[in-house]
Amino acid sequence: MQHSRRELAALLPALLQAQGTPLASQAWRFEDLPVKEGKTSKTHNVFNGKTTRGLAIELHMTEIPAGEAPHDPHRHVHEEILFLLEGTLETVIEGRLSEIGPASVVYISSNEMHGWRNSGKTPARYYVLTAGRAV
Repeated sequence: MQHSRRELAALLPALLQAQGTPLASQAWRFEDLPVKEGKTSKTHNVFNGKTTRGLAIELHMTEIPAGEAPHDPHRHVHEEILFLLEGTLETVIEGRLSEIGPASVVYISSNEMHGWRNSGKTPARYYVLTAGRAV
């Protein structure tokens, strides 16, 4: 079975993780990122691994249409940082509601109930960086 360079590049982070090798410094081209389509979102996985100091990190970019949410509110042990690129999001963290626009940033601490939805009229695009997630 032959694989394209794109497919092999998508497997690279998982291969490095399996070997315990830290993520290598590199650049990721958006058009080369693997895409996963969900019911209400499209996610572009960038990387998932560990730093040279052993911190588990993961980065993905998600697009959600107007009025939609990527998932129900939830909590988890790892921290997250959301960077909004385009659109408008209504975020809720431990019951605190905020509406944010482009270039806004949200930090979610460990074990806090949180979620967001696109409260605008156009698609929302954002990156989520996780720290401390099990890889």
